Amino acid sequence: MKKRTIKDWFIATRPWSFPASAMPIIVSIAYLFSKNADINWYLAVWTLIGMVLFHITGNLWSDYFDFKKKVDDTDTFGATSITSGLFQANEIRNFAIAMLVVSVLSGLGILYCTGLPILWIGMAGAVCMLLYPFLKYNALGDLDILITFAFLPTIGTSYAITGAIDWSVLYIALPVGLITDGILHANNTRDMATDKRAGIVTMAMSMGKKSAAWLYGFEMTFPCIWLGALVVGGYLPWPVLFIALTIPMSAKCAKIMINGYDDINAIAMLDMRTAQLQMVFSLVLSVCLVVSKFIV
Repeated sequence: MKKRTIKDWFIATRPWSFPASAMPIIVSIAYLFSKNADINWYLAVWTLIGMVLFHITGNLWSDYFDFKKKVDDTDTFGATSITSGLFQANEIRNFAIAMLVVSVLSGLGILYCTGLPILWIGMAGAVCMLLYPFLKYNALGDLDILITFAFLPTIGTSYAITGAIDWSVLYIALPVGLITDGILHANNTRDMATDKRAGIVTMAMSMGKKSAAWLYGFEMTFPCIWLGALVVGGYLPWPVLFIALTIPMSAKCAKIMINGYDDINAIAMLDMRTAQLQMVFSLVLSVCLVVSKFIV
């Protein structure tokens, strides 16, 4: 067996996907900062790190079950840490368990510094993460991701860093979460044939290619419309309108899917491209929110 390096182990965690977990936390912090919330910055950094650790656990857990279920194989576009032969399945499973322990310990530390609501939010997230493979294989993975990487982390961040839940964070959880969902949806739309061979049913499969492509297009375009409506309604400050700078990038992603959903090579890397959009969209939104504190 080839000798593995630290870089190999790191790549096995799928670091390109980390914006999906880091950005909801960063945007939540920026939103609360714009509202003059009393933020515990030490816990803000800790929460961000903890969420990424939790995400790593989920990635490894999913990769292990996708391999065992033969969703990922040598001819698929999925994670290759196991299918390439670089790692054994039980190594990825044990890595996932180790990261789960680290994530739980991190969460318990935040719980000790805050209060019981973090326990319930954390437990809900853990359950969603552990059930993700089953839910993904039964057309509910998109809903799981929206809960796990949008609604729960924004609510949890609000409580962890301010000591109270500001339910208005859900305003920004939805647009960020839809783009995160788009990462999974692009992946599942691309992999319909191999997923069918593996005997699973994703949401994309249940909808059919064309409908799945249009849903992805909605996930890419609605976030800017949503934020614009919130600004017009007075729920968000006007600098958030600069989120329009990301429209060309989101429109390009939507165009690739809608025009190329029948060509697997055309959308082969669209999940990674969507992750890049998620990072840019969230950073622009965060900057807009922070700037609004000083000029509005």
